[in-house]
Amino acid sequence: FMECMESPQRAGLIHSFFGEREVSKVKGLSKDTPVRDVKSVGIIGAGTMGGGIAMNFVNVGIPVTIVEVKQEALDKGLAIIRRNYENSAKKGKLTQEQVEHRMALITPSLTYDDFRDVDLVIEAVFENMAIKKEIFAKLDEVCKPGAILASNTSTLDIDEIASATKRPEDVVGMHFFSPANVMKLLENVRGSKTSDEVKATVMAVAKKIKKVGVMVGNCYGFVGNRMLHKRGTEAMSLVDEGATPQQVDKVLTDLGFPMGQFAMSDLAGIDVGYRIREERRKAGEDIPASWMDKLAEQDRLGQKTQAGVYKYEEGSRKPIPDPEVEQLIEQFRKEQGITPREITDQEILERCVYVMINEGAKILEEGIADRPLDIDIVWIYGYGFPAYRGGPMFWADQEGLDTILSAVKKYQDTVGGEQWEPAALLEKLVAEGRKFADL
Repeated sequence: FMECMESPQRAGLIHSFFGEREVSKVKGLSKDTPVRDVKSVGIIGAGTMGGGIAMNFVNVGIPVTIVEVKQEALDKGLAIIRRNYENSAKKGKLTQEQVEHRMALITPSLTYDDFRDVDLVIEAVFENMAIKKEIFAKLDEVCKPGAILASNTSTLDIDEIASATKRPEDVVGMHFFSPANVMKLLENVRGSKTSDEVKATVMAVAKKIKKVGVMVGNCYGFVGNRMLHKRGTEAMSLVDEGATPQQVDKVLTDLGFPMGQFAMSDLAGIDVGYRIREERRKAGEDIPASWMDKLAEQDRLGQKTQAGVYKYEEGSRKPIPDPEVEQLIEQFRKEQGITPREITDQEILERCVYVMINEGAKILEEGIADRPLDIDIVWIYGYGFPAYRGGPMFWADQEGLDTILSAVKKYQDTVGGEQWEPAALLEKLVAEGRKFADL
């Protein structure tokens, strides 16, 4: 018993247990901030995300109106929702009566006019700023005063989206994680003008639909994806330099993640990242070509096409290494003039996980996250960071911040790039002999 008491796992689990309760207290938001009543919800987009989000609300008896552009998209979305409920009924989790009751709470529609009376609208279309701004301008015209206008964007600027409306104080980010009806995290993103009442309301909504809500600031990728993109960049570079996707993934699953970086890309859909990169290229950013782009162009989009970084057998989610992808990577290395080298698991661990810690420290510095535990909870509930390790910032304290900082400095010299610029906060904590837990 004492051995268990003294284990790092016990410390990690207790930290994540109390952290989950602590995140509901938002810094600077008083307990008596008024909360708006959310009795009906509108959702734009009946795709995987929109459908999953709708299920969260009807599961707790809140009626939902889903708007799509085309009838067939609407029918397809509703059929998937029904199938999900029917599967739960087969497993004995729901009665057929409950299935029908929940389906009856969903109103399909092809017009924004049906959003006139809803208390909250969540937009769940793909990542394209022009489209999102167009949608929010329409919502601004249609929705009643006091309705909350939320975007499910995973990376885009909430303030820019809000600028399309005359009520930026009512605009907020509500970033659900895929599959939205299963994943527990709700990353609520405050814009610079989001009112306290709206912040308090979306945190209360999270609780009502049984999610763990974390309030974060507005920047590219917010907390979770901003750190994830740094890890993704390193994972790609490691493969370019000589590692295999399965070697990188194994290091992450050995640490306790349910899946590695590349298996996760396959689950989310390779086209999602590809679209984001294309958007950024159009905006004039210098995003280098990658072998992942080639996969997207060959229509290897991941699990949904049974082929992505890995291949998948019919009805199975188990990733199988694919020799075709190995050839594609080899070809890419040749084109780029890269001579592959042997890469150790330790280097993979440091470059994939320490880079996240360094970014997490920058996120804290900038006030995007109020506390290290906010980052920990985002990662435990949104990205499968093992709860028994307490989240990335808690784990970093256990690894030793001095160890992490010296590795960051080493990679700053050998790998380079802004992701390896040591965070000022990390340097300060090491110099003072303090930990993230002391903040």
